[in-house]
Amino acid sequence: MMEEMEVSNESVVGAGDRGPPPPAPPGDRGPSEGMGDDEDINVDVREDTFSQTSIEELSPAEKTSLNTPTEMERDTFEPSPKYLKERDVCLDNFSGWTEQDQINFVKELILTMHHHQHGAVNAFLKPMLQRDFISLLPKKGLDHVAENILSFLDARSLCAAELVSKEWNRVISEGMLWKKLIERKVNTDSLWRGLAERRGWIECLFKPKPGETHRDHSFYRRLYPSIIKDIENIEDNWRCGKHNLQRINCRSENSKGVYCLQYDDHKIVSGLRDNTIKMWDRQTLQQHNKVLTGHTGSVLCLQYDEKVIISGSSDSTVRVWDVETGEMVNTLIHHCEAVLHLSFKFRAFNGMMVTCSKDRSIAVWDMVSPTEINLRRVLVGHRAAVNVVDFDDKYIVSASGDRTIKVWSTNSCEFVRTLNGHKRGIACLQYQNKLVVSGSSDNTIRIWDIESGQCIRVLEGHEELVRCIRFDSKRIVSGAYDGKIKVWDLQAALDPRTPAGTLCTRTLVEHSGRVFRLQFDEFQIVSSSHDDTILIWDFLNCSPPESLPLFSELRAHRAPTLT
Repeated sequence: MMEEMEVSNESVVGAGDRGPPPPAPPGDRGPSEGMGDDEDINVDVREDTFSQTSIEELSPAEKTSLNTPTEMERDTFEPSPKYLKERDVCLDNFSGWTEQDQINFVKELILTMHHHQHGAVNAFLKPMLQRDFISLLPKKGLDHVAENILSFLDARSLCAAELVSKEWNRVISEGMLWKKLIERKVNTDSLWRGLAERRGWIECLFKPKPGETHRDHSFYRRLYPSIIKDIENIEDNWRCGKHNLQRINCRSENSKGVYCLQYDDHKIVSGLRDNTIKMWDRQTLQQHNKVLTGHTGSVLCLQYDEKVIISGSSDSTVRVWDVETGEMVNTLIHHCEAVLHLSFKFRAFNGMMVTCSKDRSIAVWDMVSPTEINLRRVLVGHRAAVNVVDFDDKYIVSASGDRTIKVWSTNSCEFVRTLNGHKRGIACLQYQNKLVVSGSSDNTIRIWDIESGQCIRVLEGHEELVRCIRFDSKRIVSGAYDGKIKVWDLQAALDPRTPAGTLCTRTLVEHSGRVFRLQFDEFQIVSSSHDDTILIWDFLNCSPPESLPLFSELRAHRAPTLT
């Protein structure tokens, strides 16, 4: 029973315009005689070749070079009497001019000089124009300025800066710039943030707790490459499909199947075919004592935040629950058939929720509080059940069994465009950052540009209906009725030059039934199935952190605090 789905080789002449070389002696061969094209060519200059060439045979450039002293020779030239006699007068005149006059005169003077003289002037000026401001700033009491400048460097540049001089190295060390670089990464990159929290080294960052001091600079200098190695290991695990698998058996009493789920670091919330919502502890995987009951049909969709859980059911209702107590605080009755999907954002956009139904309609709700949720608009246009909705501050996106994706304005709720391409009904989609990724009962996944409405790529590989899909900046993860979960390279998929056969990086097979729902982050996939299980695919803890020496040191350092 499926309530929720409808679905040349050229000769080289030497420098100058020299004529052909003298004929080779009878016993010698020219460079091209008896030598295959694949041989290395070594051009040897015979010591007596130049002595046998008369001055008249040289080009004008070569004649000039003979009369041009080397830089070392120029440095050792004795100044001429004429120069000694007139120099002081010239300098006196020069010093009496304005700065701009001096600049103009020097420009004119340089224009009258030969090219080799320009080189000598450049060599003289170059060191005068260089300023080691990083070393000079601390001498002016501006260490913090030097530190601030270097703090903008990335890791590779910071490594190079350490090698410039002892003073640069000192500024980097005393400024704790490796620590600041790690903190910047943690603040701007969810992968670094998650890794810091899971590995425990976030305790060594930012402002220390009262009575505690941070490690010295060398610790952070060694921590950075250890983090990079850890990240590389995680990416390898994703690529190779290496994971630790944990299983939750939901033990449904009547009809079996887990239709929907959402998780965080502390809990997994699941909606079941047996009309209940069950929660599970992330650490122990044990079921919470509180089971949310009240729906009279399968729980087909849910979403929660820090305050509420909102669920939709085949009983046509939307119910709101207090996330802490499990108490039902609101029931929304609007749709006349099963509520197939919902999405809400409580604090953004003044609080808004979008629901969709088997009744072919989309409802847009204004959320004032958990107990005050008001219907704003009903969107009609699909010709079959609307299976999924998603939205941001610009667009609402819906997908239907009528094979289309429709785009609506979030503010006005007016229709914008239709995305056409799937050959059968669309079961799932996600929309973010101008991309829509959809899965269909035509067994394909499509990537769309929401602004142009164009399909960018079609991903093929699943053998049955693609039931659930999620993506981030790196990858797409899909689940299907063939029981398989596939991981796809999103960035490669966005490049039209990438062969289609290389886009699926891994297929994961553990579920014994249809995959209904999944969610993932940088470290794991959590999926649910018709087989009444929730699987946690852990790509972080395959290689224990103890395999990275610095993490072992960190754990040892933390041990006294934990006891």
